This record gives sequence, C-alpha cells and structure tokens, in this order.
Amino acid sequence: MEIFQLSTQFPKEEQYSLTDQIRRASRSVSANIAEGRNKRKYPAAFINKLTDSAGEAGETQVWLQFAVKCGYLQPEQTRPLYNTYDEIIAKLINMQNNHEKWTFPKKK
Repeated sequence: MEIFQLSTQFPKEEQYSLTDQIRRASRSVSANIAEGRNKRKYPAAFINKLTDSAGEAGETQVWLQFAVKCGYLQPEQTRPLYNTYDEIIAKLINMQNNHEKWTFPKKK
C-alpha cells in the first residue's frame, strides 16, 4: 500500500508505464505467496510460486530505483522499502530452501 501511495506522486505521463509497473510488481509479491500457500500439497508448485514472488520483489526494487533516478521519489523515501524487499526476498529464499517446513508431507 505504501508503494501505491508513493506512486500517486508520479507524473501523469508515467500512468501507463512506471506507475502501472511498480503497482503490478508490488502487488504480485503477496499474490504469488497466496497462490503458493494454496499449492503446498505440491512442493514444486509451491517453490515455483515463491520464486515468482521473489522475482516480483526484485522487479519492485528496480522500479523504485527508476523512480529515484527520474526524480519522482527521494532516496530516503525508497530506502526503507528497498530494504524491506531485501528481507522479503531472503525469507522467500529461505522458504524455498526449507520447503519441507511449509509443504505437506507425501502420504505413504
């Protein structure tokens, strides 16, 4: 939601490019986690969704960098968000590497 609020400051000409892209990527992080949660019965599908989510988090970081470079946001506005996405990516990687804790065991 914070990214949504910040992106309302972007110029009108960015509405269908940077604004749309950063909003889609940031929303996709949690959406992919939710999809993965519902696929815990299938470890490969679960891991795939976590991988997608980490990718979207990284993409969001790139769009934040673009927003700063274009002068739409200040570094001090984006730094905490960027760092939060670093933490999210680390947690997603940890979940991927230890998916047994999150997925359902195979029935014998």
